[in-house]
Amino acid sequence: MVKLNSGNVLLKPSNRRQLMSCLKRAQRMGSQLGDFLLTITFQRTGRLTEVRADVHDSAGDFVCRARRHDWKDALREIVHMLSSRLNAQRLGMPLA
Repeated sequence: MVKLNSGNVLLKPSNRRQLMSCLKRAQRMGSQLGDFLLTITFQRTGRLTEVRADVHDSAGDFVCRARRHDWKDALREIVHMLSSRLNAQRLGMPLA
């Protein structure tokens, strides 16, 4: 399950659809692990947008965080981090 907290960042419905399509791979890998909960929080401070992803699944909990000028760039980095961490959890390898 994915929870979205957009905070003070204005997201149009098309942006929300785009966000969910970017997270399809992470959702699929999380559902394979079981007990998957992903909470994404957007926060804008000055010119920077911080995207934070809190993940809870049966293999453990972790947090990914990215700060960029554009929310799409920050989201792209978060998706990359999520995919690599979930893949490592699925394979049972510790990732430092």
